[in-house]
Amino acid sequence: MWVSPAKINLFLRIMRRRSDNYHELASLFQTISLCDYLSISENDSDLLICNNSSIPTGSSNLIWKAINLFRLKTGKKFALKITLDKHIPIEAGLGGGSSNAATALWAVNSLMGNLVNHDELQIWAGEIGSDVPFFLSMGTAYCTGRGEVVRPVPSLSKQKVWIIKPMEGLSTPAVYKQLNLENLEPRNPEIYLKDFEEGKACYFNDLESPAYELMPDLLKFKDSLLSMGFERVLLSGSGTAFVCFGDESKICVPKGQAYFQSPAHFINRSANNWYSV
Repeated sequence: MWVSPAKINLFLRIMRRRSDNYHELASLFQTISLCDYLSISENDSDLLICNNSSIPTGSSNLIWKAINLFRLKTGKKFALKITLDKHIPIEAGLGGGSSNAATALWAVNSLMGNLVNHDELQIWAGEIGSDVPFFLSMGTAYCTGRGEVVRPVPSLSKQKVWIIKPMEGLSTPAVYKQLNLENLEPRNPEIYLKDFEEGKACYFNDLESPAYELMPDLLKFKDSLLSMGFERVLLSGSGTAFVCFGDESKICVPKGQAYFQSPAHFINRSANNWYSV
């Protein structure tokens, strides 16, 4: 069984729009203990089974894009049975699909006897999706470009967080389309990175404003989270999941509400080993 962790953005700065229509960003990414789980074994034919019926199991799933890329690059012919136990909510800004792809890439390389070294595997991951290379880091990294340029960062002190998400989601392209670069505060992300490394965390997300414009109730939802006692509430990526920080003794999260909620904490992996929780 392979752990496939979610990620959060501790800060997210959008720098500019690129000539390829993507946006240049700078973000501090962190893996957390909210995870999906993949079981992968050789089989007579390809088969992906998922406990969430809304997840496509055909060739459009990033898991198969990762597997097919590995086949193409190595020339290896094999078929797999994959079971995906999904816990990370979709359209949440938590990178669930990208994490699944990275986990599948690592797992199939392990299954085939580690044919490919880590650095090459991480380069291949960039061909699958912008966030995929990050998950092949140690779990804390400063990501630039489209997100695919990964600079390792020493592990941060382990923090507990809550991930809370309304039932509604937002598509990443829609949020970026709504973004007005001229309205963004001119922050230098390298300064914020240095602050984090020195233990002076300052959290922000340039995609919060366009997300609130597309879904005004999302801002009301953030206010309701602050009223529960959280000290800091931050949208992760393009949303709609919030990362909530605070003293557990002062937080009261109602149970049975119509939204996703899960406690979590920062996790990292060691060299040559995949994530575990």
